[in-house]
Amino acid sequence: MARTKQGKPCNGKLSFSPEKKSMCNDSWQIQRNIHKNKQKKKHRFRPGTIPLREIRQFQFSTNLLIRKIPFQRLVREISQGSDKEFRFSQSAMYALQEATEGFIIHLFEDANLCSHHAKRVTLLARDLFLAIRIQGIEY
Repeated sequence: MARTKQGKPCNGKLSFSPEKKSMCNDSWQIQRNIHKNKQKKKHRFRPGTIPLREIRQFQFSTNLLIRKIPFQRLVREISQGSDKEFRFSQSAMYALQEATEGFIIHLFEDANLCSHHAKRVTLLARDLFLAIRIQGIEY
């Protein structure tokens, strides 16, 4: 059986008084209500668990990762820099977006390999520049 402190009687009730204060059961009721009103702690996953789950989710999905409207605005802005006026069909825009995402994913895979080769987990900008240089991309 666990040991418990014996309090001093206070009007027929037990009280605990570490600083010579009379603390009756009524004040313990108040403290119990305060404790009940506290919100429960939100469950936290360990660092790295959620990104791994997101990676698996994106690997199994086939939908595009870049939003369509911002990508369309970017393509139209780039095409305005030329002399001719271009019009894009929906399928052409989809093909451009698909090719762009494939290129970016391939570039990040190579940059990730560069960071692993340097015995790092973090992907740095110099890894991206090295991957671009190895692929021979002119920008």
